[in-house]
Amino acid sequence: MMTKEELINYWVKSSDMDFETMEFLFSSKRYNWALFLGHLVIEKLFKSLFVKGNGKEAEVPKIHNLVILAEKTNIKLSIEQVKMLTTFNSFQLNTRYQDYKFKFYKKCTKKYTTGMIEQIREVRKWLKTLI
Repeated sequence: MMTKEELINYWVKSSDMDFETMEFLFSSKRYNWALFLGHLVIEKLFKSLFVKGNGKEAEVPKIHNLVILAEKTNIKLSIEQVKMLTTFNSFQLNTRYQDYKFKFYKKCTKKYTTGMIEQIREVRKWLKTLI
């Protein structure tokens, strides 16, 4: 059985590993998958914050929606942050479901992805300061 600290560290380490993979995929021009991993990076940090605020006894929500995860961690978001997390949410939907995949793939230009990756990096830094 993991302690609270071990569980928090599990989510952070898993997020860090996904961050490295995101960076590799971005440098390899696999833009749609880099953004998918970027969503996971942020999701796992929110889950670590959920454990921090609720204890290891509370079941970590089995959801992917970043806005709802932020609410469950009691982090107050600005309207801009909600919009950004909503955009990040689309990255996991658009790579999972066949009817969205091709349209999303075409949207993931170098310019678009570069901007989104920068935002993911900034949100990651911010969330890690809260852990």
